[in-house]
Amino acid sequence: MSEESVLNQKYEVKKELGRGAFSVVKLAINKKTKEKVAIKVIDRSNVGKDYEKNLLMEMEILQRVHHPNIIQLHEMIEEDNKIYFAMELVTGGELFDRIVEKGSYTEEDAKVLVRKIVSAIEYLHDMNIAHRDLKPENLLVKSIADDTEVKIADFGLSKIIDEQKMMQTACGTPGYVAPEVLNAEGYDKEVDMWSIGVITYILLCGFPPFYAETVPEVFEQILKAEYDYPEEYWGEISAEGKDFINHLLVVDPKDRLTAKQALEHKWLHSKGKEKKKTKLAKFQEKMRNYVSLRKQQSKANHTELGN
Repeated sequence: MSEESVLNQKYEVKKELGRGAFSVVKLAINKKTKEKVAIKVIDRSNVGKDYEKNLLMEMEILQRVHHPNIIQLHEMIEEDNKIYFAMELVTGGELFDRIVEKGSYTEEDAKVLVRKIVSAIEYLHDMNIAHRDLKPENLLVKSIADDTEVKIADFGLSKIIDEQKMMQTACGTPGYVAPEVLNAEGYDKEVDMWSIGVITYILLCGFPPFYAETVPEVFEQILKAEYDYPEEYWGEISAEGKDFINHLLVVDPKDRLTAKQALEHKWLHSKGKEKKKTKLAKFQEKMRNYVSLRKQQSKANHTELGN
């Protein structure tokens, strides 16, 4: 019995949902449970060794993790040069796109999202797994019915950390990458906490803390943790929210909040005061512009920074 027949026995494969450089994603229905899933199809003959290495690392990680805010891998089926991954179906699109589409958005909304993201990262870090590429494209929404049900995806650059060896490969996405990665020093899972600081900043004002005309200029700002809070956009944001970011966007990783410490931070536990429930008036336009620009630059900016 071929592996392909196993796939067809288990799943009724439907329409194509999306297509990447090396993969196709299709909607499918589990014939036994009637659950809808996403089938990611990889043709090994079209991918290089580095891509396949990252892919297998991603699947190894996903098979180990079970968290409500992390994409779930149900199973993997191999046949000849094809690999099929049956994964949790996520239909809400990218988190930042959903935020732009919302009629209103508050600091309290941002806090709910950040708490879930940090919870997922704490879970990974407890398993000695670093994501290494947290960014908007990798934050998805389960369905349009609930835009707070965020899911972390894309573990292609993730690394299971050897306790005796710090990660050395420079990788990530400009604008979200931590200073220690740019310094080409050994680094650890603290890189994820830096990225959460960047994501939180954007979730509260609609634009990134580090931005310049060229990537090298952005890197210069990152290396110095050179950012500010323009009053025009941050006047409505609580002091606790800024304090949370200030303890994540720290150059020395030893001084950065761990995921556990971040979950215990007062901002994530503060009650929703009237100020925090106020709609962030200038947020929507800035976020819309940022999302549009990011999509234009996505192909150029998503790159590995070294070998």
